[in-house]
Amino acid sequence: MTKLIVNSGVCGFSVSVTAEKDKDKKIMIFLETECEMVRKMIEDISTLDVMAAFARFPNNPVYRSAGRHLKHAACPVPAGILKALEVEAGLNVPKDVSIIFVKDKGEAP
Repeated sequence: MTKLIVNSGVCGFSVSVTAEKDKDKKIMIFLETECEMVRKMIEDISTLDVMAAFARFPNNPVYRSAGRHLKHAACPVPAGILKALEVEAGLNVPKDVSIIFVKDKGEAP
């Protein structure tokens, strides 16, 4: 089982993403959040094929679901879902990612 937390930013919502490989090597996705838009995504992506990690944006089931349910294109949740899938499938290692805004000349907020 792979679990991560996405703190989405100014919206104030965080999302707990859990990915778990089943006996058929499909990846089951579980999302815990107060965000109604993200919760609706689970209807589309509760079980994913490992190959979803390699699908390009227009064909990727996670980004297609995001396109149907999320109002904010910059939401980091879809990327977090795919990161969890990659790690659970053994295609990547768990490594934190971040987006950091810089105020002035290299000074982080």
